[in-house]
Amino acid sequence: MMDAIGQPLERADAHLKVTGAARYAAEWDLPGLAYGAVVVSGIARGTVRAIDAKAARRTPGVLAVLTHENAPRLRPLPDKLGKVLLRGEGGMTEARQPLQDAEVYYAGQPLAVVVADTHERARHAATLVGVTYDEQPPELAMTTARRQARPATFLGSPEEKLQVSIGDPAAALAAAPVRLERVYESAVTHHNPIEPLATIAHWEQRDGADFLTLYDTTRFLTGVQQIAAGAFSLPKENVHVICPFVGGAFGSKGWLFAPPLLAALAARMVGRPVKIEWRRQDMFTVAGHRSATRQTLALGATPDGQLTALQHDTQSHASLVSGFAEPCANLSRMLYQVPNLGFTHQVAHLNLPSPSTMRGPGETVGGWALECALDELATELKLDPVALRLKNYAEHNPETGKPWSSKHLRDCYARGQALIGWEKRNPVPRAMREGRYLVGYGMATTMYPAGRNAATARATISADGQALVESATHEIGNGARTIFRQISADGLGLPVARVRFELGDSALPPAPNTGGSVTTATVGPAVLAACRNALRALRQLAVRDAQSPLFGAAEEAIEARAGRLQLRAAPAQGEDYGAILRRARLPAVSAEGSAKPGPEKKQYSFYSFGAVFAQVRVDEATGVIRVARLCGVYDVGRVMNPPTARSQLLGGMTMGLGATLMEETSYDPRTGHPVVRNLADYHVPSLADTPEMSIEFLDNPDPHIGELGARGIGEIGCVGTPAAITNAVFHATGQRLRELPLTPDKLLRAATRA
Repeated sequence: MMDAIGQPLERADAHLKVTGAARYAAEWDLPGLAYGAVVVSGIARGTVRAIDAKAARRTPGVLAVLTHENAPRLRPLPDKLGKVLLRGEGGMTEARQPLQDAEVYYAGQPLAVVVADTHERARHAATLVGVTYDEQPPELAMTTARRQARPATFLGSPEEKLQVSIGDPAAALAAAPVRLERVYESAVTHHNPIEPLATIAHWEQRDGADFLTLYDTTRFLTGVQQIAAGAFSLPKENVHVICPFVGGAFGSKGWLFAPPLLAALAARMVGRPVKIEWRRQDMFTVAGHRSATRQTLALGATPDGQLTALQHDTQSHASLVSGFAEPCANLSRMLYQVPNLGFTHQVAHLNLPSPSTMRGPGETVGGWALECALDELATELKLDPVALRLKNYAEHNPETGKPWSSKHLRDCYARGQALIGWEKRNPVPRAMREGRYLVGYGMATTMYPAGRNAATARATISADGQALVESATHEIGNGARTIFRQISADGLGLPVARVRFELGDSALPPAPNTGGSVTTATVGPAVLAACRNALRALRQLAVRDAQSPLFGAAEEAIEARAGRLQLRAAPAQGEDYGAILRRARLPAVSAEGSAKPGPEKKQYSFYSFGAVFAQVRVDEATGVIRVARLCGVYDVGRVMNPPTARSQLLGGMTMGLGATLMEETSYDPRTGHPVVRNLADYHVPSLADTPEMSIEFLDNPDPHIGELGARGIGEIGCVGTPAAITNAVFHATGQRLRELPLTPDKLLRAATRA
């Protein structure tokens, strides 16, 4: 029975967060805690000739200054972590370990850590550290980078190929009656969660062995645990990572491991716990970002709009010590029925900080380019943008030929049109006005892979009728605590109020990185399995107990309802959980459960789908674009909790709006230093920028992804929004902007050229 799943329950951690009782990584208080301040590179390329730390070491309260000359040695990173490629072309993280050599690869690279007895003293002493360099001119432009690479796969997975050709796209493009080729460019953007990076590292000796505890801002507990264990030559069990609350991530806090390792190095050096809190400015160098991209889209079609060819070529950038590739063709590879399909990805290695995954990696900017190109084709053919997409609707995955596990995209289009009032749209650009404002309507298809991985959970039923369910997953603001509590309640046959769900600790049963919109589909089935295993143990106690009303009953004849085990055929015959445990003189019964994908993973293509519609108002005199309305309709399987699901999509759409209109990180073209370094310079949407949003889900359970029927929703809201807004701006103004963000100067320049 699913009584709690799907109910609009309030967040389980809401009271803790609004009262300040939720404890984040930087808020743990350990005896003898010292503080670290990081000295970073002032150049983008070269070698450290010398570090003068004499003045810093003489400063009152300073305990140590770590540099590449005296820091403990670390073992190199492994090439892979599980199935994920870490190092090399297409890898997820930096190939180098911190403070192990004198090479400088980008401005802002950590060069030293000053440790003192107070935060203020550490910060002050860090300003006294002098660094001299043998400097070289940095490489900062994608078009002139000497080191270029074409990674074969994303994440190192054979299923995520980055260089593909199906059919003969070049010949099909040459023969197409209608051919369109456009270039789209997007800027570097940064995840700026409320909580910056922070780590507290604490070393202990137990029975002659080293143990390391890390309180870290991470969404990958087991990843940090394994990397730290390998770096310091420890058994994995000797590293304990704790992170019960994460103040947002958006893709950061997952794959760049230098911050926790720096804290661990400093703590080992001084022999006491060390906290390193990174400043907002540091988030623009150490926390990863979305790469800049240059994407070339070529479409071939018949005069009635049938696509015959699609070629999508992407160039993005990485640092000189990382090989991350922004997989921009993720939508192009499967969204429309195209017989001749090709895509390539090329990485330019620059003296800029290392990029990483950012909400909807590949899909957000790659989908923007694809959906803008579709809109341009619709304009050229004088077709309605929705009609063009329906003309090329894919009934199965065109890349693999597999059937969809579930797809109701046509319903998303129809409902989105009704919500935005698409019938009022005059198809002629610049034809709609409200006073001095040009008005435009635009739309885009959105999608995101519906992944699922292996996970484990543990359920404990206590004699007092309460239950505890645990898994080493994460709460990053996505409502995980709440929905897993609901799933646990249904799995245990208990009211939600009697169930507690714990996460954020590597000592709990393992779960994967919270990223890629997989957490619900991954951890949810493991939670159900653990709960059912605990109930099975409880049933076995009851049927073997001569004093139980269920003595001798067949286990399959017993159901769990409202904290009782009872016969399905005679519900009055049963007893509550506590009575069974008390007679058995047991304080609790506990069981673990695991879940992983089965053969369905190879039989079906798993994606979530949706449609985003936008209405904009443009002041042509100033170039200012205001989004008046956004409407999103999503096919994401079964919805676990409507309010938390809506919040996920609302946040995603707002982030997509920011990426479209304002978010951009610029670097000094001479030095490689970020020019944008805080939230006064890096603009994100405020309430005044955020329009009325209509968000709906179809709530059709996916019959193949697992019993819950739920797919991920963390990223799909971000994906379609930029294209819907960009297409609406064209409809309003007649000016096609192909460079994100759509700042007023670009619109004014386009109008001048016209």
